[in-house]
Amino acid sequence: MRIDDLMAERFRCAKCGARGARAKRIGATGTGFSKFFDIQHNHFLTLSCRQCGYTEIYDPEVLEGKRSLGTIIDVLFGG
Repeated sequence: MRIDDLMAERFRCAKCGARGARAKRIGATGTGFSKFFDIQHNHFLTLSCRQCGYTEIYDPEVLEGKRSLGTIIDVLFGG
């Protein structure tokens, strides 16, 4: 299962308490030359609550990094 799907499935909204989210990947420019040339080298994972639309942003490099994915998800969602 992809990290996007796993996080969306385990999501619990901090605003309304509903479960489940829509996951999307977004890109953003940095500063300097990347901003000038519109090079989007920063990528993020967003999770939007299916009930109220509240959105949280995560760095997928951190989530997919050296730490165990299960441990990170348990910390984020109280698994």
